[in-house]
Order: sequence, then C-alpha cells, then structure tokens
Amino acid sequence: MRTAYSVETVRNAERELMARLPEGALMQRAAAGLAAACAQVLVRVAGRVYGSRVVLLVGSGDNGGDALYAGARLARRGAGVTAVLLAPERAHGGGLTALRRAGGRIAEGAASGSAEELIARADLVLDGIVGIGGGGGLRKEAVPLADAAARSRAAVVAVDLPSGVDADTGRVRGDVVRADLTVTFGTHKPGLLIDPAREYAGSVRLVDIGLPLPGEAAELEALQHPDVARLLPVPAGESDKYRRGVVGIAAGSARYPGAAVLAVAGALRGGAGAVRYVGPAGDAVIARFPETLVSDQGPERAGRVQAWVVGPGAGDDAATVAQVLAAEVPVLIDADGLRLADADAVRARTAPTLMTPHAGEAAALLGVGREEVESARLASVRELAARYGATVLLKGSTTLVASAKGGPVRVNATGTSWLATAGSGDVLSGLAGSLLAAGLSAVDAGSVGAYLHGLAGRFAAQGAPAGAHDVAAAIPRAWRDVRGD
Repeated sequence: MRTAYSVETVRNAERELMARLPEGALMQRAAAGLAAACAQVLVRVAGRVYGSRVVLLVGSGDNGGDALYAGARLARRGAGVTAVLLAPERAHGGGLTALRRAGGRIAEGAASGSAEELIARADLVLDGIVGIGGGGGLRKEAVPLADAAARSRAAVVAVDLPSGVDADTGRVRGDVVRADLTVTFGTHKPGLLIDPAREYAGSVRLVDIGLPLPGEAAELEALQHPDVARLLPVPAGESDKYRRGVVGIAAGSARYPGAAVLAVAGALRGGAGAVRYVGPAGDAVIARFPETLVSDQGPERAGRVQAWVVGPGAGDDAATVAQVLAAEVPVLIDADGLRLADADAVRARTAPTLMTPHAGEAAALLGVGREEVESARLASVRELAARYGATVLLKGSTTLVASAKGGPVRVNATGTSWLATAGSGDVLSGLAGSLLAAGLSAVDAGSVGAYLHGLAGRFAAQGAPAGAHDVAAAIPRAWRDVRGD
C-alpha cells in the first residue's frame, strides 16, 4: 500500500532524522536517489549520461540544494550541467560549491534570454524551484523558465513535487511546472496522488531516505494489487448464496431501464451470491441476466438482502429511496438517489452507508460550484463524509474514498479516461454494492470496487473507446489479474 503524508508530518520526521545523522547526510541521500533517476532518464532520452546537457532550475530552498547536489553527481559522470539560479543570494551554498567543483556551470541570470536558450538545447531540465512549502503557483520570474521547459524537447524531472502545486491538497493555483517524472523523497505527498496536481507530476518515483513516519498519521492510502487481493471475498466450500451475500438493486425507470441492467451487470460480478432486483425494468434485467431474482413488490417485500444499491436511473422515485434508507443493512446511494435521499435519514442510519457522487453531484450536495469540488477534491470528499455521516466515494479523474470517522482517505490508483462514458458509474455502483453484501466495510467496498472498476476499464478500452457493458464484462479479468490467477 502506498501512503502519503502531510507537509507538517514530513518536516517533523525530517527534523527527527537529521538530529541523528551527520550534517547534510539527509540531503545527500536525496540527491543520490535523484541523480540516479536522472541518469536513467538521460540514457533513455539522450542515449548516455556522458556528454548530455542538463539544466538545473534552482530556487532558494532545500529543493534547490537537492538539485545542485544531484547536478554535481551528474557532472562527475560527464554531463554538461548548468544551474540557473532564481535567487542567487539565497542559493544553497554547499550545493553551489559541489557543483562548481564537479565542473558544473552557473548561468548568468534567470531573467536573461540565455537561460531559455539553455533550456531549449537541454536533454534534461531539473525542477528545483519550489519545495513542498509552495502551493500558490510560480512567482513571475519563474514562469518563463517553466514555459521554456514545456516547449523544449527536454525531459523535465521535478524534485519532490512539481514547483507551484500544493503538496497537501493537490490544488493548482496559477502557473506550475509540468514534469515528465517526479522524484519524491521519503514518502508520497498527497498532491502527487490527487488531481489536478497529479496531472503535472508525470510518473512518480519514491526514494527512501529513512524518514520515521508514524503510520497512523497518513493522509492518503492507495491500495495496490496485494492489498486488494487480501480483501476480495472468496467463497468457502460450505458457502451458499446467502452466506456469500445477496445484494438488492433498486434502480432504473421507464425512461432509464439501462441503468438497472448495468447496475445488475456490475453486481453479478462483485462477489455476492445472488442479485435481487426491484424496479420497473425487471423485463429488461431478466432478459439480459436470467439468474437475477426479480421482484415487483418493492424493497420492503423483496426478500432477504445483505446490502442495497439505490438510485441509478431512478428518476423521481423518492419513495423507493426512502424505503431502502430505512433498511437495517448497508446501503449504497448513487445518481438520482443522491438527489432524492433525505439528508436527515442518511445521518440517522446505523448501518453503513456508502455515497458515490461524481463532482457535479457532490457540488449540488455541498451547495458549491462543480469547479470548486474539482479543484479541491480532498477537502470536498472529507466535507461530504462529515456532513452526511457516511462513507463517500467521490468519482472522477482521481477517485477518493473517505470515511465519516476520519482517518486516511483512500485514493484509487487504477482507471482510464475511457471510463468517462454513460453507464460506467452504474456498473461501479452494482460492483461496490455486491462487495458490501459480501461483507466488506463501506470503505473497503468502495476502495476495492473503484480499483477493480478502473482496472476493468483499462482492460476493456486498451486505448480505444469502450462502453459500460464492456467494462462490466472485463471485471472478472480484473479480479483474476489482482489475484494473480
């Protein structure tokens, strides 16, 4: 499992470690890992380190020192390294000395056209402008250099995180550096895992520098294959459909019968032993999935279920949503159900509740603009979870899962932009609801469901358009891939 920590926690850990190490040792650890990563990039883009051209964009903080020491290591391997200093009077003294001794050069000035010319000819640009304490966008004098790097053919490597992004929140306020690779030290920072900042980080490589980080202080968690494999429900020899779990799907309408079909498609592949459907799209569901248990009696008389999914394509059926919320089993609320659910009824529930809005639905629930949710995804998902007393899965380019009880927010590591297609969210709802019925907690059901759904989207699309039904059909492949079968 990957974890991410706040700037404050990272700095406290750095102070604790530096107190036990010789002066400068921690920066040398970081620089060594950074230089090794840059050397690999140079071999890929220039065919070699010796004779390659490297430009360092150096600010006044420790990131600038990391860049200078890494540049010195590359210079000793024969690279032509030039440092562009954005604040010459505050540049890291030890790093400057190391670079000069290794044969590196210092450019005349960051504001001159010569700096942009150097960047245009470079094989690699190392962004050490601003460290984890930044977040308000680049200062005016740095913007032309960032623009020049973006226009150049050079690979751009960010030191710890792209300069200008907010490390703690993933917000982007103003101009920032766009990196091809970010080499981060000690731990991931939340901004490297959450959009919109994640978009600017490129690939992310973690360099272990030995930080003593307390596990309980993590801000984010990102499940990986082994974590998901441990959570997947696997039937025992004596299992029957009720021991495996029965999920109820209350979805669809005369106008949107397909939402019911797609939610059932996801649920049938989610690990529960049976799917019980309630709603006006029974004929469409049974025609596609004859194994579904279809009822026209409403949720209260549908029969035994261990979890409910309510809302996809429900139109204005507030009565059904209210009946499902009154059930004493876990409930997943999606789509129209989010609009129809009474907030007090959600907060009053004692069984687990999982809400799965996209950014527009989350904005409506919070009473803010969609752009505010998309620019502050971490704050938004936490606010929704606290306000409704529920676990919230916020869908989007970065899917986040937050518990009302607090603790680390789960961020999904899978997915593809091809999942932005009609009905994809209905498949996810059915899948996560089935995992709820199989016994997973709301946080785990949301996290595992998002992981499998994203992986299935990759398999279904493979670089080309795919429909929601293709995503549902690819869930078994994603399941087997996670388990290594």
